[in-house]
Amino acid sequence: MEPVPRFTLAATTLDAPDAHALARFYQDLLGWRLRTEEPGWVEIASPDGTAGLSFQTEPLFERPQWPSSRSEQQMMMHLDIEVDDLSSAVEHALERGATVADVQPQTDVRVMYDPAGHPFCLFVRSGPGV
Repeated sequence: MEPVPRFTLAATTLDAPDAHALARFYQDLLGWRLRTEEPGWVEIASPDGTAGLSFQTEPLFERPQWPSSRSEQQMMMHLDIEVDDLSSAVEHALERGATVADVQPQTDVRVMYDPAGHPFCLFVRSGPGV
């Protein structure tokens, strides 16, 4: 039996009409550093060096629709971002160009959209293991 190779998630990549603009939004939102910047491609890194976020320019990008609709591009994934204070985190995100989604299915989570329209959730961890 062959040994299982090591797998390490390095980054999640988001398509956008402008990779550089979306990277600046998340870099400012999260306070992460720039790792790589090339034409149509940007990587940002978390301070602890774990998985980062990458952004690539996609000329045919269509904003995802959330909640889902059969007639529009459906959301394929979203980012969950833990914060220490929900209301101040929402204000921080709004000041940087995010918008609050009309639909909010949970009272302790805020669904938001980045400037390219990708949904992301802000939440405060509660319960066991806090």
